[in-house]
Amino acid sequence: MNLRRMAALLVLLSLATPGRTEVETVKVAMRDGVRLATDVHRDAAPKRTPVVLIRTPYDRTKQKAAADRWVKAGYAFVAQDCRGTRESEGVMAPYNNEGQDGYDTLEWITRQPWCDGRVGMVGGSYVGAVQWQAAVENPPGLAVIAPQATWSSFHRNLYLGGSVRLSLISNWIAGNTPRPKDAKPRDMDEALMRLPLGDVDNAIGWDMPWLDAYLTHPEPNGFWTRLDLTPKLPDLKLPALHVVGYYDFFSRESVDNFMLMRNKARDPGTRAKQRLVLGPWDHGTIGKSKVADIDFGPAAALDVASIQQDWFDRHLKEDASARWAPFPPVMYFSMGDNRWRESENWPPPGAKPTEFFLQSKGKANSRKGDGMLSREAPAGIQPDDTFMADPSKPVPACPVTPARPLKAAVWGPVDQGPLEDRDDVLVYGTGPLAEPLTFAGNIQAKLFVSTDTPDADWVVKVVAVRRGGFAQNLATGILRGRYRHSLLKPELMKPGEVCEITVDLGPCAARIDKGEQLRVDICGSLFPLHDRNPNTAEGIFGSTIRVATEKVRHRAGSASRLILPIME
Repeated sequence: MNLRRMAALLVLLSLATPGRTEVETVKVAMRDGVRLATDVHRDAAPKRTPVVLIRTPYDRTKQKAAADRWVKAGYAFVAQDCRGTRESEGVMAPYNNEGQDGYDTLEWITRQPWCDGRVGMVGGSYVGAVQWQAAVENPPGLAVIAPQATWSSFHRNLYLGGSVRLSLISNWIAGNTPRPKDAKPRDMDEALMRLPLGDVDNAIGWDMPWLDAYLTHPEPNGFWTRLDLTPKLPDLKLPALHVVGYYDFFSRESVDNFMLMRNKARDPGTRAKQRLVLGPWDHGTIGKSKVADIDFGPAAALDVASIQQDWFDRHLKEDASARWAPFPPVMYFSMGDNRWRESENWPPPGAKPTEFFLQSKGKANSRKGDGMLSREAPAGIQPDDTFMADPSKPVPACPVTPARPLKAAVWGPVDQGPLEDRDDVLVYGTGPLAEPLTFAGNIQAKLFVSTDTPDADWVVKVVAVRRGGFAQNLATGILRGRYRHSLLKPELMKPGEVCEITVDLGPCAARIDKGEQLRVDICGSLFPLHDRNPNTAEGIFGSTIRVATEKVRHRAGSASRLILPIME
């Protein structure tokens, strides 16, 4: 062999050295001819491996660190820009093409010589939803998913109790809608207060057709059918790792997806291949210990990437030790004692629904009022509690400070004390507990309420008053009065008529220690995390407001109460 051929051979051998990642960018054609920019990361040594796929509207080139980790673990890693984003062709219509594009991408991957025929999908939020959208298309090769903090019904996530998550969708659409060159963003505090609600996009500074479309369809009608995947989930034969935090706006959706697959999947094997990791996080802090104003300690700083890799090793690799190693179906974090617990399901077996009754002498306004929370049902007639819900002065979701203006409201734990000083907030408390209180599961409030307007909102918060006085919001729910019976068939309130309503506060697990307090706060708004109710029932195009006189009743036969899943 001459020296030239030997040198060429050495170059080829060096290029094929295992452990070195090579990256190739290709344009993958979808069924309509639109080509999507796709990076393929894989070991330079030629071999067939399982593949991890991430499809994202947030720039595929930011996935290098994740790609290196997956390739080092023995996978090929594929990152793709969603249609109409970054370097991909086409026009982005949020979520509209992701099912079909996901199918076409998976079909392309399984035809490649470096793929062993088995693919897993990973990612959170939008990047989690595209996994469910692809899965219900039954694509070839998809063997496992890891949807983090996401939905299976977009309406059910965007509209909670009939109210829209206003700041969330407004900011997201504004950041993902092309902005005219001459458009200058205006003050978001003012924009989010705009009425009619359909003008919010122009108040921000430019037309946003998708925002208009979402806001003008408040009921889960035919407009949302293509983005309602929930009925199809039980038909899937697919292992899924569900990860979310209590404070995440996707918490209900992610936990419900787990419960649906765990309890109602038609394939028994699929039921056994579901896992839920439920932490103390909000949407931007998954795996971290510091969430808003609370540090939950080192235990909360979870290595989610390692859990994802373990899950994929089980279901994509022929590794018996990984595949058959036992795992807890549910791993959840208990706030307060700040420790992880394991369970066979959610809610954890043994959680007992326990009623805490709201009581007062009619003056539960603010934490200085006479509102009480008791396990004893009220006897006889107690006067109703009354608060005024003024849409021009909404109760903010978080206390407003120079460091946290109204538009910067967060979902995570923030001291509720300043809000509990408002006269338009009812506060009911246990006083210092004589014994610790531990609960885990989904929380509800059943209230007997009335208003003098054709519509009104009821916001309910469960609060733990920790040592030192920090009032930690644990769980929050909201219900728009006209949707008290059905989201599909709204029914206006009749002035003065007492109605029983059920407010869903979502999943939560916590411990409140001896000497600490349990509180329930009730008010008429959670702004701007949720839109204000003008209380007029004029709908999306109405621009007038009314101050609602809202009442909460607590007497024998109509006892308003909180229902906590207590762990005995």
